[in-house]
Amino acid sequence: MSERQPAAANTMKLSFSARSENEAFARVSVAAFISQLDPTMEELNDLKTVISEAVTNSIIHGYDSDAAKLVHIQATISGDSVTIVIADDGGGIEDLELARQPLYTSKPELERSGMGFTIMENFMDSFEVTSEPGRGTRIAMTKRIESKKALYN
Repeated sequence: MSERQPAAANTMKLSFSARSENEAFARVSVAAFISQLDPTMEELNDLKTVISEAVTNSIIHGYDSDAAKLVHIQATISGDSVTIVIADDGGGIEDLELARQPLYTSKPELERSGMGFTIMENFMDSFEVTSEPGRGTRIAMTKRIESKKALYN
């Protein structure tokens, strides 16, 4: 009797116009993909929240709401964890350290809370943001799903 090998990673990619109405589409699409891990409602809500925050940041800050641009998402399930990468090719972030400070926003006129990065970091097991002015921003986040199905053991 042979020992069961871990399943290969399962990946999905999605690109869509940087339009605010597509934020819900991104959130629901990734949530549907992740549902195969059988997450709890709390885990699913946390994941949907971080996706919303990251996509909204790309649309508003990265692209200044230019609907002709694309936001890119990749989600990868490996074992009982999901890694989500959300990227744009927008303006990038001049001062990443400042941007990661709670309550900081580069668009106060839009009444933004400045809590996006803080929320993402607190809801996920790992969180990394890289950005280069004029070249875009990439957010990579990983979360272990506690309630995985036996299929992914």
